[in-house]
Amino acid sequence: MSQSDGNVSEILLDKVADWLMRTSLSDETLETIVRGFCERLAAAGLPLMRVHLSFSMLHPLYDALGFTWWRGRGIEVTGLRHEELARNPQRFLESPYYYLLSNNLDHVRRRIDPSEPSEFPIFDELKEQGATDYIAFMQPLGAESEHGMVGSWTTDRHGGFSDDVIAALLRLQNHLAIAAKVAVLGKLADNMLTTYLGANAGRRVMSGQVRRGDGETVRAALVMADMRDSTMLAEKEGRQAYIETLNGFFDAIATPFNRNGGQILSFVGDGFIAVYPCGRHREPSELASREAFAAVGAASARMAALNAERKKLGRDPIGFGIGLHVGNVMFGNVGLRDRLTFSVFGSAVNEVQRLQSLTKKYGHSVVASEAFVNYCGGDWLTLGEETLRGVRQKFTVLYPRDAALAAVVDENAERTVEDGLSEAEHVMLLYRNKKQVSGPRGLIDKMLQ
Repeated sequence: MSQSDGNVSEILLDKVADWLMRTSLSDETLETIVRGFCERLAAAGLPLMRVHLSFSMLHPLYDALGFTWWRGRGIEVTGLRHEELARNPQRFLESPYYYLLSNNLDHVRRRIDPSEPSEFPIFDELKEQGATDYIAFMQPLGAESEHGMVGSWTTDRHGGFSDDVIAALLRLQNHLAIAAKVAVLGKLADNMLTTYLGANAGRRVMSGQVRRGDGETVRAALVMADMRDSTMLAEKEGRQAYIETLNGFFDAIATPFNRNGGQILSFVGDGFIAVYPCGRHREPSELASREAFAAVGAASARMAALNAERKKLGRDPIGFGIGLHVGNVMFGNVGLRDRLTFSVFGSAVNEVQRLQSLTKKYGHSVVASEAFVNYCGGDWLTLGEETLRGVRQKFTVLYPRDAALAAVVDENAERTVEDGLSEAEHVMLLYRNKKQVSGPRGLIDKMLQ
């Protein structure tokens, strides 16, 4: 138990406030700010046993990020996904934060007495840790902003929080809100660019490639994939069910191509294009091509699992086609002066699109150019020579032997289940504590304390 007498040094508090101001201008992450803030409060002598802070986020996958600091134990970081709260709203309804919202309050303070029933479920856990006093607060990040900070301070000091400690916390809460708002807005821009452009393209835009024509020519292994019979599925399933089918299709087939050097650059209708950038020498081209083909195996395994699940539900299987190629592409911004897109362009992109369409003609889900096969290696069979629309030279088109594809499918079969997260979620889960494994209830508990 903390034995602090509650006296607060104004000099040390000023140093914490100054650090927050400096940090807000240094492009630090929210986790760095929260961790440093809590450790500095403890070092300044404030009798804190536990600090919890949650920040609402404009994010395609998450409603909020939560940070829980325990004295001597460091910080835990969790993300609350949109569907978690909908599945288990009771925890929120019984939380101090709901009490604040319902009564339009900025703060609520409760002494914690082990001999009395707990007003909020979180108090049961805090009692076990020896807590004596608890203050929850709500701090909007702007008058018109939909984003805000909620949190709580807990002490195990005999007698609870003194008035000068409470005054110090209220004062520094405002400084923390300013630093947090800067970090949240910066992360918001990064989140949106990563989600809608991809990690690599998002970084390029954030680093200054924002003008029409900005970009470069790179060599890459190229992947073009597409859903089969999508029009028929859309008409048969209806709008909402088809959207769910399309998202399930992308989760299954596209996920492997956004890892191990691969980057999904754009989704076009019911298909997508991915690249594995590589150098112009043979060795990096071989590595990129093999990674792309390994992703084909993982995607095939995931699609088999998806279709098995659809069969159980009495739904039609989803067919697909994948084209593979290697070539030089232009990677950058094109479009209107005030409405741009960041993607890849050039003859090699057109060629892989045409190759992918040949999966319909030949009845094989995976086809590749001779250039790709020469780098990838393995057991492939020739389908024939094709004159691709808009391309002068003929292309030798090949497909992997069943045994070769089956081998790479088996090699990647364990990736079909993983942890239930789509690739977008893996990319966007920026703060997950890798040592902490929590179920849905655990996430909600941490976010609402």
